[in-house]
Amino acid sequence: MKLIIAIIQPHRLEEVKKELYAAEVNLITVSEALGHGRQMGIDEFYRGVKETGNLLRKLKLEIAVNEEFVDKTISAIIKGARTGKIGDGKIFVLDLPRCIRIRTGEEGSCAIG
Repeated sequence: MKLIIAIIQPHRLEEVKKELYAAEVNLITVSEALGHGRQMGIDEFYRGVKETGNLLRKLKLEIAVNEEFVDKTISAIIKGARTGKIGDGKIFVLDLPRCIRIRTGEEGSCAIG
């Protein structure tokens, strides 16, 4: 089991979701986040509005998957999030030693879905 964390541009969320659904990855958590990478406050445009500053709007996706879905999930995120411009984001893949479904108490890969 792996936990995939992706930081993406907010305007790319619908495209990323579309690619994830096409890859049969349906369980996702999305949070708003602020941050910056190497651009250190380079001007960005979000929905036609110029944003300047150190911390830029981003979305953080968290997706728990079984091993057979890791590569498909990563590919879907890249396909949906990539614009080719600075600030497209990052993907982190972490080991997920334990997962528990609260409703049933199931553990492990069957708890992921």
